[in-house]
Amino acid sequence: MGENEQKEEQKGPAGIPTIAGAITEKIEAPAEKEKPKEEKKEELGTKLFALRTTANREDQVMDFLVSNIKKKKIAVYSAIRPHGMRGYIFVEALDRQSAEQAAFNVPYARGILPKEINYSEIEHMLEQVKREIDIRKNDVVEIISGPFKREQAKITRLDKAKEEVVVELLGAAVPIPITVKMDAVKVIRRESEAPAEEATDEDSL
Repeated sequence: MGENEQKEEQKGPAGIPTIAGAITEKIEAPAEKEKPKEEKKEELGTKLFALRTTANREDQVMDFLVSNIKKKKIAVYSAIRPHGMRGYIFVEALDRQSAEQAAFNVPYARGILPKEINYSEIEHMLEQVKREIDIRKNDVVEIISGPFKREQAKITRLDKAKEEVVVELLGAAVPIPITVKMDAVKVIRRESEAPAEEATDEDSL
């Protein structure tokens, strides 16, 4: 009557539904006699997992993943799509079951890698976001997030206080101003350099 029933009851945390095919062995459970390794992991609070995706489909996977997490209220706290890295998205979740559940039935998602990721392995990718971004008026940029991802645009106005820029899409037939966050664009060409003659006049003063 006692021990077997208790173990079955503790198989899934409250509020997180179990799905067919999800790995449930490493879910959070009250520390009981065996498995001292799980106690160490609980100190970290959250765990990082790598989700493999079809190459060049990372943005679609991100959209479906975030939608899935919000709809089902899954215990996933962040999803990181490193710029320039193909075929992977990093998921910060309560446990492996939550990460598996978030990626379940997501188009172009090819499964969570078995090994847990250490924060130090992706730390350098996250630090770059906090650095000051050198963006100037008339710069040609690539939009790296949001509905206009991968589009090229020209900076028409800067608002450093709000950390926003106004851009016009280069491919658009009619130039429509769009406001985006500074960290959502990457400078690919600078067109705001002063002509050489003006620079010489200033230097001679």
